[in-house]
This record gives sequence, C-alpha cells and structure tokens, in this order.
Amino acid sequence: MKKSLIMTPGPTEVHEDVRRAMAQSITNPDLDVNFFEYYKETCGKLKKLLNTKEDVLILDGEGILGLEAACASLIEPGDKVLCIDNGIFGKGFGDFAKIYGAEITYFKGNYRRSIDLKELENFLEKDNDFKLATLVHCETPSGLTNPVSKICPLLKKYGIITVVDSVSGIGGEPLKVDKWQIDVVLGGSQKCISASPGLTFLSISKKAWDIILNRKTPIASFYCNLAIWKNWYEEKYFPYTPPISDIYGLNCALDRVFKKGDYIERHKKIGTAVREAIMKSGLELYPIDGYSNTVTAILIPKGITFSDIYNHMVEEHNIMIGGDFDCLKDKVIRIGHMGENCYEEKVYITLKALDETFKKYGININGSLHKYFADAM
Repeated sequence: MKKSLIMTPGPTEVHEDVRRAMAQSITNPDLDVNFFEYYKETCGKLKKLLNTKEDVLILDGEGILGLEAACASLIEPGDKVLCIDNGIFGKGFGDFAKIYGAEITYFKGNYRRSIDLKELENFLEKDNDFKLATLVHCETPSGLTNPVSKICPLLKKYGIITVVDSVSGIGGEPLKVDKWQIDVVLGGSQKCISASPGLTFLSISKKAWDIILNRKTPIASFYCNLAIWKNWYEEKYFPYTPPISDIYGLNCALDRVFKKGDYIERHKKIGTAVREAIMKSGLELYPIDGYSNTVTAILIPKGITFSDIYNHMVEEHNIMIGGDFDCLKDKVIRIGHMGENCYEEKVYITLKALDETFKKYGININGSLHKYFADAM
C-alpha cells in the first residue's frame, strides 16, 4: 500500500518508535510474571494522563468496546439512564445503554454547540432520578467539546454516576478524572496517543466498582464484563489473552506523549490556528462554540463534494482528511490535528493541499488557508 499522510481525526499517524516497539518479541502473557508488571506499568502511565488514582484497565478492542463494556457492566434491565445528546456519538451512547435494558431519557442539546449548563441544571432540578448519565467529552463528528469539568460535578450533586466518552479528547483536551468527579472515562489508543487502533482503556471509580460488583442480575456478556478484571493483578490472571504487541506500542506511545511536554497546550495552539485560518478564508466551521483542540469540522462549500475533495487530496497530494457520517454525511470535512498529526508542518501542508483542491474545483476563498495558518502560529 502507498503511504499517505493521515490527517484524519483518528486513526492518526503512528511514529516509527511505536512501530519498532510493536515489533518486539512476544511472550506468553498468561505465564510471564514480567508481563503482568508491564501491563500494570502501562496502566500507571494512563493514570498519569487521566489525572486519576483510580483503577485503569486496558481492553483488547477499539473505543467502542470501552463504551459497551461500561454499559454492560453498570446497567441492569430497567435502570434509568440520562443520555446527554448534543452530537452523533452522544446520541449513540444511548443506543448502547438500551441494548442492556436501560430506560433512556435524552437531554437534547444543539449539535453545533456545547451543552448549555443552565439548561441542564434546570432540567435536573425537575428530573434527576437516574442511576447514571452518559456524555461525550469531544464530539469527533462535529469538532466540539463539552464542559465535562462542570457537567460531572452537577450530575454528582444528584448522586448520578458519570460515564464519559473521551476517546478523541484524552491527550489533547484538559481532563482531570478525579477532580471532575468522573466515575468512568473511556478512551482509545488511536487518537491523541497515536498508537495503533485496537485498544480501549477505562478508569473506574470506587463507586462504579461497587455498582458493578453488587448487581442483582448477572452481566450479560463475558468480553464486556468489567467485573472479571477486578483482581487481575493480585491473582496474576488475565480473563483473556491480551494483545501483547499493541500494548508494547501503547506503552511507547505514552512515553512519546509525556516526552513532548505540554501536549495539551500544543493541541490548543494548533487547533486555534486552524480555526483562525478557516474563518479568515470565509469558510464556515460546523461548531459555533466549544471548539475542539483535536479536530476541526468545516462545512463543505457549494460547488464541491466530499468525494471531490478526498479523491483529489489523496491522488494529487497523498493526504487523507476525514468526511463525516449520519446526519453530517457529505456536509462536513474534518481535519485531525491530534497526536502525531499535531505538528505545524503537517497541518501546513494539509491546508496548502486543501487550498489547491479548492482552486482546482473553482471554489473561491479569501486568501490562503496555509498562509493564514502560518501567520497564526
């Protein structure tokens, strides 16, 4: 396969150091005591990234597995669940909760704006009888973030368990799991951490563990059952064989994240410069507020399609950018500036290629995206 520059909002570029780490010799993780220590060490690095002292687990499957495992393990048939919905993934979280018998109530927000805290507070004053609430930190399809630091303490005021999808936020957006009172947060290896796709990880609070371990009904899954992981280290037992090479890669990728220093500030700087370039050019951002540090969503101008943009970018510039799906299909293009994509030179050449693509199809914009970006940096 021809190597392309992957400027999508995940999977992201994987550094050569990470690929070399994945090429290490494998062991038998069920028998090798050293691998249990290595897995624990990797979980410890994730704790640092998440700002938590709670348990962290790494599971074999991409971010969706973490989402479903949280629902399968926490929800019993008939449980009342609040789904905070201001995006495609926010709404989709409710679909997973339904699979495990939850009675869902949706708090609906504007898909182009962050959740309005006052509206949520007014809602909860009238209706707060929920076991747990699901919400998304960074809505990857729309390029916006939600104020998790304010939402979760508000939910906890009513004794509601907080479950947060931060797959495209972790490592690029501020996140303080313990301080913000997040009971379960889930992430993925292939976004801001820039490891290969295939791993999900979760932090689990003591309150969440209490619910998981004291259910009235059995968890209707084995692979999504978090309870079977509770004493993995003490018993030196993995419920199923972990993907050794992927964990080698994740461990190395986490080292690269920390080595880069202020990774949150770097994502913020790049994201701000991209948005400034888009707005100065006369193009329209999809989100109206709550802009993401890690992904920028742009409304496709009239006179060109996503297929036109994508095909030309790949064929002429060997650069991949993202489209969208569901209600945003063929309406939005997305540039992922996260993890190994979050470097000035990579974003610059991507915007320069996008400039040329628009010119090729007769789309007139004000000035040049790549020059505006360089000026903003």
